[in-house]
Amino acid sequence: MSSSYDIPEVLDRREGPHGEVVLRRHGGLLQIIANGCFLMDTSDGRSERRLVDAALGALDGRPDPHLLLGGLGVGFSLAHAAANPRWGRITVVERERAVIDWHRDGPLAAFSAAALADPRADVLEADLLAYVNETSATFDALCLDIDNGPGWTVTEDNAGLYSPAGLAGCARVLRPRGVLAVWSAQPSAEFEETLWNAGFQQVRTEEIPVARGVPDVVHLCVRPG
Repeated sequence: MSSSYDIPEVLDRREGPHGEVVLRRHGGLLQIIANGCFLMDTSDGRSERRLVDAALGALDGRPDPHLLLGGLGVGFSLAHAAANPRWGRITVVERERAVIDWHRDGPLAAFSAAALADPRADVLEADLLAYVNETSATFDALCLDIDNGPGWTVTEDNAGLYSPAGLAGCARVLRPRGVLAVWSAQPSAEFEETLWNAGFQQVRTEEIPVARGVPDVVHLCVRPG
């Protein structure tokens, strides 16, 4: 007999400026779907935690670093960063109002409530590409987790973030020797070359083992001093 858990339950569906976003429950998991594309769920979180830890480790002990998180997602990255007292400040840029609402007073609050209450943390509703080109703020680390990777974006306009111009914006908001960390569902030698050509140094890729399939990766690089 089939269980009712076999059929995902839609908890909320919104039409945002970049298309449809859906929060659904599938068994014990919460899932975010954007324009019909599965983005992430609450099954694990090791990739998101590794993204944040890899960025912090590459800062070589810099005191009270300011972290910029691109994408709120299901909240794993924010929660993990807020649980570490080494981060001085944490700024999250999320372009979907629905995602922010799901964390502030919806089902995803279970994963992020403590982090959102942390005085070091701040969530901004903005498009990350526009933000890095317009803000006067600077950061010690920038962690990107808004797509399935540089070659597998949620919307076509997100591809600009991984272009030479987009990476120049990322470098613009990083302080000298600041770290850029980019999550991806698969490695990309082409993106590594793009990072080198954009002027970043110490470009490398770290694998993150997952329960099934090929490892996720984090692309890491450093802005010159």
